[in-house]
Amino acid sequence: MSQEARRPLKVRNINLAKKTAQFLSRKNVTPNQISIASIFFAFLSALCLFCFGYSENTNKGWLLLLAALFIQMRLLCNLFDGMVAIEGGKSTPSGELFNDIPDRIADPLILVASGYAINTITWGHELGWCAALFAVMTAYVRTLSASIGAPVDFQGPMAKQHRMALLTIACLLAALENTIRNNQYSLLIALILIIFGCVITCIKRVLSAYHYLES
Repeated sequence: MSQEARRPLKVRNINLAKKTAQFLSRKNVTPNQISIASIFFAFLSALCLFCFGYSENTNKGWLLLLAALFIQMRLLCNLFDGMVAIEGGKSTPSGELFNDIPDRIADPLILVASGYAINTITWGHELGWCAALFAVMTAYVRTLSASIGAPVDFQGPMAKQHRMALLTIACLLAALENTIRNNQYSLLIALILIIFGCVITCIKRVLSAYHYLES
């Protein structure tokens, strides 16, 4: 993974993040293994969301709390794989594959499962699939643009970290909603915002690449 291909994150400058990355770098842990672990946490989050959607039990808000936790664990993997690779000096020629492909698996897992967690409407499933499609599309536009000579573009408003932050908040709010009224409007609103945000993100990235390449 090159410095230019890294997503700009302020959290890398936090002392705790640096110390954790240094600790992992000293262990027999590779960046690629951390990247693969992100899929595992995404799967656990998706499993919690699916179980929430299909469970008959009314006291199931804890599943959404776990889903939110695993989303954050997935993001931590995304943070530390790059830090161990670059700051820890463990980057490999295949690092880009392990940096990108797990994200293309983890995002749809969580987004699709979020749609299946919604029982408030009948079209929640379709909403989750649509959100997953547009999330992958934002990454496709970024990768395509970079492959033809444009700068790597991580701009939002609905880049990966924005999508996952919004879904984490939605899971926490939906857990509260489930306790009070047994609905999931927070997840519904979050997925709609993700879809529209991803469309805007794709357009902005395409236009940025177009103007750069034409100039």
